[in-house]
Amino acid sequence: MKKLVFASGNKHKLSEIANKLVNELEVISMRDLGFEDEIEEPGATLAENAEIKAKHIKELYSIDCFADDTGLEIEALDGAPGVYSARFAGEGCSFDDNVQKTLDLLADEPNRKACFRTVICLIINNETHFFEGRVDGEISTQRFGTDGFGYDPIFRPDGFEKTFAEMSQSEKNQVSHRALAVDKLVGFLKSN
Repeated sequence: MKKLVFASGNKHKLSEIANKLVNELEVISMRDLGFEDEIEEPGATLAENAEIKAKHIKELYSIDCFADDTGLEIEALDGAPGVYSARFAGEGCSFDDNVQKTLDLLADEPNRKACFRTVICLIINNETHFFEGRVDGEISTQRFGTDGFGYDPIFRPDGFEKTFAEMSQSEKNQVSHRALAVDKLVGFLKSN
């Protein structure tokens, strides 16, 4: 089975992606290669950050790899936090800090429309490919659910009465932004 490195140290993301690719290829983390550092993400877009991470691991280990970057884009906040989603509440902040800042900023805001976007950059056979997944929804007025990570307790996708954090991993894997991007990645890998 072909092996691909996921240039991320995020165990939650690795688990989500590995579950989607279980019969297609073996996904290992950059931590499995012994890479313990964090890769700086100075890009202005999700695609730039994904490519920076994938290139870094490819150049270090000469192995085919992919990386992703995900952003929550809130209409009332002019698309913020976007590319800064992981550090919205400041450097060294927790998921909980980011969620609280979001809830505070939207406290009196009637427009709660938002979308989650994931961009995956795949470097394989010395070629670079991008895959994007997007899911539209809204920000809830408080946290709901305990599963998932990041903004999952406050993001309710369109067509659902519950947040990502109230869904099982298999349910979320059917509809999430990351799942949609991974489906495109899998489709590409199957056809090449």
